[in-house]
Amino acid sequence: MELTMIAGGPCSTGDDDNCNAGDCPTVFATDLPDMLAVQGYDVTHRTPKGESVVLLPEEILKEVARARGWL
Repeated sequence: MELTMIAGGPCSTGDDDNCNAGDCPTVFATDLPDMLAVQGYDVTHRTPKGESVVLLPEEILKEVARARGWL
């Protein structure tokens, strides 16, 4: 699967406590029709096999909406 970053991405500073290894929550466009991929903070929550729940800052979702022309 090909991923193209559309929002979020590398942290601007190395001392950001919210971005442990230097990679902040990110949203990617994929080569699958109508599908986005997200990278976020792990959440412990029971989900069906093959699914996960992650936390994303609200601003990242707003950035996605702007990048996709939805706002």
